[in-house]
Amino acid sequence: MAKRISSHKKDLGGFSVSRIISHVDARSIGPFVFVDHMGPAHFPAGSGINVRPHPHIGLATISYLMEGSMLHRDSLGTIQEIQPGDVNWMTAGKGIVHSERETIETRGSDHVLNGLQCWVALPEEKADMEPSFIHVNKAKLPYIHREEVLMRLIAGEAYGYTSPVKTYSPMFYLDVITEAGAVIERPCGNSQTACYVISGKVKLGDAVFSAGEFVLLDDESEIETMENSRYFLLGGEKMEKQPILRWNFLAYSQEKIEDAEARWANGLFPTIPGDDREFIPLPK
Repeated sequence: MAKRISSHKKDLGGFSVSRIISHVDARSIGPFVFVDHMGPAHFPAGSGINVRPHPHIGLATISYLMEGSMLHRDSLGTIQEIQPGDVNWMTAGKGIVHSERETIETRGSDHVLNGLQCWVALPEEKADMEPSFIHVNKAKLPYIHREEVLMRLIAGEAYGYTSPVKTYSPMFYLDVITEAGAVIERPCGNSQTACYVISGKVKLGDAVFSAGEFVLLDDESEIETMENSRYFLLGGEKMEKQPILRWNFLAYSQEKIEDAEARWANGLFPTIPGDDREFIPLPK
């Protein structure tokens, strides 16, 4: 039977997000170990997103917006603004530092932000790879058109399509809009699968789920739309070994977590060119 996963609010300095996983009932879904829903938030002119430089190891971050924009900068020298429908995929590997802020044009007027940020665990053999960053415009992502159904494949493979976003383990991540009465099959058979409802209502088995509900599928093979809806489907093959996730660090041993903490505390991570005067301290 499909299981609801409750979220909790997390303050990120100036705005709050709905943190969904990691959760006591779902430490991971396929390789996804973290899902935040940023917004929907409204900012008056002069305020907005301002996440200071912070580190990651052992994972990849996926930023995807429905509304608004963010400015990504990292220690590789990347400067990339993301718009709705685009994908920012950052592979942390052995270590990267990034910030999430806004351009003057965005901050200068009333604006909104609404999107998801996910973390994907790198396989153990890839956890120490070289860091990298890619940006994929929405026009390059596969669209899946069916009667009463429109889907965009953000990352991975589903329904016979493959996203150009490079992944390191079997997974899927879809933005789905369906009309009332539409029925779609589960994307990848028996893979671990979650559905996050943004608007409308969907039916899984005998249960109906509404906007804001994050649902972990069990043996349900179809998603039925009760009214015009938008939702995300994400998941993948179950990880054979569950990694350790502490603060922004993911590793498969306690020693690597402690090493990353020591490196950040002692200023041994690379810095962001042009954005190196602030940082988020290691939590106590």
